[in-house]
Amino acid sequence: MTSRLAGAGRWLIHLLARPVRATARQGAVVVQPYRGYGSRAEIFLIGRVFRQPLLGNGGQGVARDLVDLLRRFLRRGLGEATLIARFCGTEQRIATDRDGYFRVHLRPERPPPIGRLWHRIELELVEPASVTAAGELFIPPSRCRYVVISDIDDTVVETGVANKVMMLWRLFMQGPHSRTAFPGMAALLQALHQGRSGHDVNPMLYVSRAPWSIYEMLDEFFRLHRIPIGPILFLREWGLTLQNPLPRRAPEHKLELIRHMLALYRDLPFVLIGDSGQRDPEIYAQLVHEHPGRVRAIYVRNVSRDPARHRAIEDLAAQVVDAGSSLLLAADSLAMAGHAAEHGLISHGARARVLAELEDRPAPAGEIAGATRHARSEDELQDVLEAPGAAETPPSVVVEADRRKD
Repeated sequence: MTSRLAGAGRWLIHLLARPVRATARQGAVVVQPYRGYGSRAEIFLIGRVFRQPLLGNGGQGVARDLVDLLRRFLRRGLGEATLIARFCGTEQRIATDRDGYFRVHLRPERPPPIGRLWHRIELELVEPASVTAAGELFIPPSRCRYVVISDIDDTVVETGVANKVMMLWRLFMQGPHSRTAFPGMAALLQALHQGRSGHDVNPMLYVSRAPWSIYEMLDEFFRLHRIPIGPILFLREWGLTLQNPLPRRAPEHKLELIRHMLALYRDLPFVLIGDSGQRDPEIYAQLVHEHPGRVRAIYVRNVSRDPARHRAIEDLAAQVVDAGSSLLLAADSLAMAGHAAEHGLISHGARARVLAELEDRPAPAGEIAGATRHARSEDELQDVLEAPGAAETPPSVVVEADRRKD
């Protein structure tokens, strides 16, 4: 056990130090862009400008990793720095906020090249130093059929958001190899990305309550688990300081973010994925009410065994039905895949691949991989949520509008 902990610690230090090692030769001031997204009409990108001490090369192996890790901890965002972003004939002058973050939002003078999914955006820091960098932007092709927005915490990655201590442990003390991916979720996300035809290349946008500081760790986690790459969008910079030791609250950021996506991809429907542990069902139900006809399906991973939470989701389900959409409260990825295949979002072969992943990686205690249960009225849903054993094993429940009434 001691050797395993030591090995995990060395891996974590190496991983946390790697982004710093990549920027060590760039000098004291670094421009770090994150993956951006957009359409042929407008694009968005977030990044950060920070200052880091050079501290020499630190030798090799663990010693070098420790020096790079120290350099990372000593980074400081540069507020009020000035940059120029250039993309497809358009320039935009932008400034960083107090934490060093900048946001690019521009409408290109000429449309981006057709036949390419990822596009390059040039960034130049002009004040307080001269630094150049390049970012990546995902622009979906015309053949895509819908947009997927998925939460990360307790939806893709088992972080234990409902348990704050467990969440912090998994965020900062475990590497990407040991952080748990929900069985079948990688195959489901691949299926949604590929769509029913298998080559739709639907945009995948991931949101999280986590800080930008673990961006590289999640990026590596996605690669290891073959989760489709897409922009990873965080809702806030935690901004932890001795004066403010708790993360800053940002209760409306996720709602505003998805509203922005609905406006950007105004010609496409959406699939929303989240979990029942936080406010995802409430946020998604509100979006369905605000944008009737835009949300094809809501998939909510059931991580709660609280009867009061079940009753709250029942109320939300009624709202979703009234707006003509569907909601799946699911304890496993197979139930989501079955619903998606039935509604033409993925192929039936893709559902089989989700099942194969589940069989290859047995579900953890408390998860089930069984048939989805249907409920078309409040009374039926109440019966399912309050059935014997529901408090111990999260149920899978589908709630959708009765199309026969149309």
